[in-house]
Amino acid sequence: MDPYEIEFIGENRIVSVIPNFSYDKIYLICGEFGPFRAGLPLNVPLWLAIMLKQKQKCRVVPPDWMDVEALENIKEEEKRSRFFTKMPNEHYMVEAKLILGVAAEDVPNAAEIKTIIKDIWDIRMSKLRTSMDALMKSGGSYGRLDHLTMMEINSVKPLLPSAMDELYRIKMMTKHRTPTANLNSSTISQSGSSQNI
Repeated sequence: MDPYEIEFIGENRIVSVIPNFSYDKIYLICGEFGPFRAGLPLNVPLWLAIMLKQKQKCRVVPPDWMDVEALENIKEEEKRSRFFTKMPNEHYMVEAKLILGVAAEDVPNAAEIKTIIKDIWDIRMSKLRTSMDALMKSGGSYGRLDHLTMMEINSVKPLLPSAMDELYRIKMMTKHRTPTANLNSSTISQSGSSQNI
């Protein structure tokens, strides 16, 4: 799965908007939404909220987790713990990128929130790199990393499987060469000793 596919999945999350127009219920493949009434909050998929916002047809209500205090707590917990903490949203990066990119004026303290989310991402990526390094050095064949999001897993996907394959090949080559090398050296020493006799 590439980042665009993950973003596509994340765009289907339900968010709240406040439309500035009235319209009947709409029927989509993913469900029915509406009726739209000016000034009344309504839940729609994120992609629809972004489309309406781009057409200046609504105001996006920021999700509950998109709050400075809540995000600061997550950031501090992420710093303290050597394990990954559970994020408030499986697609937090996709949701933040889209909402803050298109509807930043609808989010109180948008610039600060963007910075904190970037800090959380950086801390988690640093932990992920450290975990991968420890896995490689230990020679392990698998690792358990709870609470990673799809986007975070995808960020290491290009590197980790190929690195694990290379380590496995090296391990197998070393395993096959070692007995042969020992066998050859014992044969040489035996033939050498028989010549001396």
